[in-house]
Amino acid sequence: MHQPIRSTEYQGQGQGLTATAYSAGEYDAFREYLESTCGIVLGDNKQYLVMSRLGRLMNELGIGSLEELVKRLNGGLDRKLRERVIEAMTTNETLWFRDSFPFDILKEIILPELAERRVRKVRIWSAACSSGQEPYSISMTVQEYMSSNPGRLGEVEIVATDISPAVLEEAKAARYDAMALARGLSEERKARFFIQEGDSWRVRPEIARRVSFRQANLLQPYTTLGRFDVVFCRNVLIYFSAESKRDILARMARVLNPGGYLFLGSSESITHYSDDFEMVRGRRGAVYQVKDGVQALGRS
Repeated sequence: MHQPIRSTEYQGQGQGLTATAYSAGEYDAFREYLESTCGIVLGDNKQYLVMSRLGRLMNELGIGSLEELVKRLNGGLDRKLRERVIEAMTTNETLWFRDSFPFDILKEIILPELAERRVRKVRIWSAACSSGQEPYSISMTVQEYMSSNPGRLGEVEIVATDISPAVLEEAKAARYDAMALARGLSEERKARFFIQEGDSWRVRPEIARRVSFRQANLLQPYTTLGRFDVVFCRNVLIYFSAESKRDILARMARVLNPGGYLFLGSSESITHYSDDFEMVRGRRGAVYQVKDGVQALGRS
């Protein structure tokens, strides 16, 4: 039996919550549950992260230990609890037009190329979309391109997925407060693409209607989503094991149309994980293009 880590009290993010430090055994059990359920890999010394993200939930439900939480989760009878735990552990910082260069590459390189090829219906996937800032930023970028190049591009469909039902409901509402809008959105885009309704702002219908939201776990099959010309999977792979990264990248290559593009986060790389892509550099960043013949090699 593992000896408990020294007992201490933790103040949860200024919320007045306290939690007793977890033992090595119960922390390892929770790590195993989280990785098997949604692929997230926690490091050896991330107890503080679990405390900060789950402290409020455990106090609310009267769950006194991480061991008790894991037992309830493994019992499989409380689906809502599972969803809330996954939501707490996977919801991360999200911004409008995060890093900006992927949206510049989309507007300056990819959309013109797809327009030149006369693609009838462009399909873009925003994986792990969280509360919707990325897919709506993509839709705004598409709108800006179309406004500057009328008639050049046909229909564009953006499919946005996340593992958390709660954040998907928030994203579908397409409504944000002033603090959320201040994170990466210019005043010009705010005025152009949002409608103020009281103390919040709603994404304009012409932007929102391009985006559909679906629940999806990147560790599970997602071929039912169809094929795509562009995939955004940014700042996601860093949370997965090496084996899961290889699996996800291989399956993303299979759902990309020939010549399709994959965006990763600025600190992420496919090196050591996939040979299915080649790097295409833009002015301030890079995108990965699926290699010719990947689908033809029996992978589709």
